[in-house]
Amino acid sequence: MLSLPISSADGKAKPFLDALFTATTSTCVTGLVVTPTVTSWSVFGQVVILILIQIGGLGVITIMSGLTILLHKKMGIGDRLLLQDALNLNSLSGLVRFVKRVVAGTLIIEGIGALLYMTVFIPEFGAKGIWISAFTSVSAFCNAGIDIIAENSLCDYALNPVINIVTCALIILGGIGYIVWWDVLRVLKNARTKKVKFFRDLTLHSKIAITATLILIFVGAAFIFAFEYNNPQTIKDYTLLQKMEVSLFQSVTTRTAGFATVPQESLTNASAIVCLLLMFIGGSPVGTAGGIKTVTFAVIIVAAIASIRNKEDTEVFGRRLTKQAVSKAVAVTCMSFIIMFASTVLLSATTDANALDIVYETVSATATVGLTRNLTASLGSAGKLIIIATMYLGRVGPISLAVAFKRSKDNQNIIRNPIEEISVG
Repeated sequence: MLSLPISSADGKAKPFLDALFTATTSTCVTGLVVTPTVTSWSVFGQVVILILIQIGGLGVITIMSGLTILLHKKMGIGDRLLLQDALNLNSLSGLVRFVKRVVAGTLIIEGIGALLYMTVFIPEFGAKGIWISAFTSVSAFCNAGIDIIAENSLCDYALNPVINIVTCALIILGGIGYIVWWDVLRVLKNARTKKVKFFRDLTLHSKIAITATLILIFVGAAFIFAFEYNNPQTIKDYTLLQKMEVSLFQSVTTRTAGFATVPQESLTNASAIVCLLLMFIGGSPVGTAGGIKTVTFAVIIVAAIASIRNKEDTEVFGRRLTKQAVSKAVAVTCMSFIIMFASTVLLSATTDANALDIVYETVSATATVGLTRNLTASLGSAGKLIIIATMYLGRVGPISLAVAFKRSKDNQNIIRNPIEEISVG
């Protein structure tokens, strides 16, 4: 559809590879683009891109299940099991209700975000601001980072408080995960009828996701603030509060959102390396963000600490984690690292670019972030194909691995091989 002349702004069909790249980055909610979205695509093309972003953000399986429910068709046990695995849920109970709430909650939040954006974009763009607001809201909530405002992303709005606050809120709400949404609402609802301690009454998953998200956002912002403080290409000439605002947005957008209020190629090397780690970690499970996920990263850290302390159990917030959870965290992290490493080597072999720019590109593609140090547009055919494969594997790989882990529980071999000691470390 994107390779049709009607999808192009100038009425001439885009090369198929560019259309494929754009379709992939939209469906995988990555945000890397080979041509500026605002000037390259017609309204029809932008509608196609927006639909792909929405499908990619919610997940294909969730969308299909939602349509099944909407058409009043009965979901079979196989469909329910597939949806349970895709959403990483522990039980089939209330699965249909969960999907309904996910779709309804998504549309409500995106609608509110669009209305808030309109307070800025309608005065600036007129009636066109309605479409820009809706597109930007969906893209931000789905952590896609694709916009139809300008070729430099949100750099023109770096100091606009409404754009900063609304975009950050949408990114965080989409990336924190649907499970956390309903858990927080459950605790708040219970607070009306009885005395509850908010954080204590949350599930362990929500505690880890919220804590890890807050730590990564504010620690990341602090590092970026320090490393960019005297950088004349980014925030040196801003006031103290403006520097804090831009640094916080940069930390939030690395949670796989992909919007930029400062040119990424202008960041210091130290800031870029911090952003690489934040991008690789990404958002939280069962949300719209990519990356290895905050909970996965937290499990890896606490498991390492337990190993260093020679403790048999991995514990966090007074609860013991299962060995299955630790194994899955290690597997997801290793898979994402392998995808990123292979993509980096291949892109380095086919592209004449700075090593940091290449790593930034491949980590961004693997974690479906969408931030680039101005490299994407200059990629040749081989480079585009490598990034297409990286975006796809980065989005689908960890999910498939998580499903495989859940499926393997019932397929464990009864006969086990003998143990032999090895030296590690």
